[in-house]
Amino acid sequence: MAREKVFQFKQFSVLNDKTAMKVGTDGVLIGAWCDVMGAKRVLDVGTGCGLIALMVAQRASDAAVHAIDIDGDSISEARYNFENSPWSNRLSAELIDFNDFQTSFPFDLIVSNPPFFDNGVLPPSKGRNMARHNSTLTFEKLIACSSRLLTHNGILSLIAPANAVPSIRSIMVANGLWLKRVTSVIPVVGEAPKRVMLEMSKAECGTVEDSITIHDVDHHYTEQYQLLTKHFYLKM
Repeated sequence: MAREKVFQFKQFSVLNDKTAMKVGTDGVLIGAWCDVMGAKRVLDVGTGCGLIALMVAQRASDAAVHAIDIDGDSISEARYNFENSPWSNRLSAELIDFNDFQTSFPFDLIVSNPPFFDNGVLPPSKGRNMARHNSTLTFEKLIACSSRLLTHNGILSLIAPANAVPSIRSIMVANGLWLKRVTSVIPVVGEAPKRVMLEMSKAECGTVEDSITIHDVDHHYTEQYQLLTKHFYLKM
């Protein structure tokens, strides 16, 4: 397997040569932000090269992390990355559509950087199209399936476009989930949020809302972003 497209983090490396979705800010954000406290069983939906699963495995020392994806190249690279990580005994990858996924054991945490280009221009690559376009995994399906697969106190963490939040809130309520945490992601100080990270719980709870800004006016990483990602990026 080719190794020319490797992204090196502090405790692991990620080959993302053939996968439809490369290492990117969205994945790093949700992988560093999601609440892993007490999680023993974790599911990463749409894992791509396995980045989020690896980040969760690093952060949650007792968690078994299962990653799924509909793309064969992605699963191949995720398995390679898992096998070459310090947590290979706690990581697994499966080629399957989340709509068809079944399990006898519920999850404490389900995390996803889901497809969201439902109204935009389709990516030219078929693999990238499948990975980023919600024709195979809509927010409705992601939230409904996750609700069934979570433990009583389980949580779903995902990152989405800011303009999708009203719709996601409605879907969440319809599936018996409570909004626990919302973090708006501002790309550059002074700009409007482009992404939002949401944490939904099966247990009744209040909502904590905040924001994070990635770049300052000089396009340097803010102290906020560095603090969130310092255990992963080599230069932080």
